[in-house]
Amino acid sequence: LLLLLLLLPLAALVLRTVLLGLPSYEIPPGVNQPAKLRLVLAVLLGTAALGKILEKTGLCSQINFGRYVRQGRRLRVDPKLFIQDLQFNKVPVRVYQPKATLHGQRRGIIFFHGGGWVFGSLDTYEKVCRYISRESESVVVSVQYRLAPEHKYPAAYEDCLNATIHFMRNIEHYGVDPARISVCGDSAGGNLAAAVSQTLAGRSDLPKLRAQILIYPGLQALDFNLPSYQQNRGVPLLFRERAAFFALQYLNGDASHMQEVLKGSHIPPDMRLKYKKWVSPDNVPEKFKVRGVKPLRPTDFMAEVYETVKRFCEPNLCPLLAEDAIVHQLPESFILTCEYDVLRDDGLLYKKRLEDNGVRVTWYHLEDGFHGIISLYDYGGLSFPSGKRGLDSVVNFLKGL
Repeated sequence: LLLLLLLLPLAALVLRTVLLGLPSYEIPPGVNQPAKLRLVLAVLLGTAALGKILEKTGLCSQINFGRYVRQGRRLRVDPKLFIQDLQFNKVPVRVYQPKATLHGQRRGIIFFHGGGWVFGSLDTYEKVCRYISRESESVVVSVQYRLAPEHKYPAAYEDCLNATIHFMRNIEHYGVDPARISVCGDSAGGNLAAAVSQTLAGRSDLPKLRAQILIYPGLQALDFNLPSYQQNRGVPLLFRERAAFFALQYLNGDASHMQEVLKGSHIPPDMRLKYKKWVSPDNVPEKFKVRGVKPLRPTDFMAEVYETVKRFCEPNLCPLLAEDAIVHQLPESFILTCEYDVLRDDGLLYKKRLEDNGVRVTWYHLEDGFHGIISLYDYGGLSFPSGKRGLDSVVNFLKGL
């Protein structure tokens, strides 16, 4: 009873925070199952509020509490898969191998999870990786890269690259066809998959990647005012401010200049002009601007901010900025985008860049989708059928390789 009396004020405070916060976020009419999305949002807001309280009391940081809540759990034995935890070049991985007999070699997929480089784990993406492995009859390697802000850029990228190279050099242990190895990732994991793919392009000492599969990837940090960032700034599960916050956490663990980055004050005018051919609303198809886009007046450049974030211009961090000489060597690509996602235009701009460089692209767009929907394809009473539809589009693409 005493414990209950102590917890009631805390619960009331969290509930108040959630109720006050909900109206400030937008659930557009066209989004998939808005009532369910509001419930998911309420859970996220409650988690953030409780984490903030715990951080102020000194019990744990808000980020660590968020990781704990999002951790997920190890599932029961899967009768169709052989699953083992290993280390590839000191990087923790989980390998999923179908048990069914197959004449010949299987596809190999290296999977990088999402979570803004800050959250996510092998357990968080257990269901997704099991589904991909079972349904596409592929060997899937899920990579547990180091997380920010404890481990800043390029730690996550290096872990993903090292794990991929290790797998490529040891595929005979897993019955994988060296001509059918692909990298795959969602959100921040899509960023890492694109960066790894670019790094391996043209390497003659390793098997050539068969494909890159990018699920609502974040690919640039130059312009947080592209049409999709404006239209979906308050749409769950990724808000415009959080997109910038995560990028800064990964870059250097310092979000103190987030507002300047959101305004665009962090990029010199000459550099913005240089990259305009690739990062510009002009390259976003007109049909994606019908929900309203405001032309924004250029903001004043702040050199002191640029000095702290200038690595945003490195392609290993922002793959959309890679030179054409690299892009035209990239493998066949699959890009999934969601209409109600701030990162939608990152995917659309990269699609154009790949196609302009002669790379074959399969594009799948969820008209009613929002950021993170793939992970909610099987979420108990809060499952989203569109998430499964998107995940099936990935599986179907893999089956064609």
